[in-house]
Amino acid sequence: MDKEQRTWGEWAFIVGIIIALVMAFFPDFVDSGTAGTILLILGVLVGAWNITTKETHGFLMASIALLLIGAGGLDKVPGIGTQLASFVSNLTAFVAPAVFIVALKAIFDIGRR
Repeated sequence: MDKEQRTWGEWAFIVGIIIALVMAFFPDFVDSGTAGTILLILGVLVGAWNITTKETHGFLMASIALLLIGAGGLDKVPGIGTQLASFVSNLTAFVAPAVFIVALKAIFDIGRR
């Protein structure tokens, strides 16, 4: 992977996190359909450009933890729970396409051996 792709992937990750936050705390500010599509595209880019073979295991484990956190009832936290639950949901929408790409790359790597 060349350095330019890695840099673009890092920017895609930062933008994805910002969009997930904005959607959680200011839901009327961004059209959810458009933002969801952008999160999907950014997730694919992050999965393709950012995650190296060496990072695959940790990334997939962290993704599983994220899914478990999302199922943990964050919306019950007083005051900010609804926004936290929304942020984790948005983050999952962003990370899921990256997980798909990384898992496919891992399967192909294992299959080639």
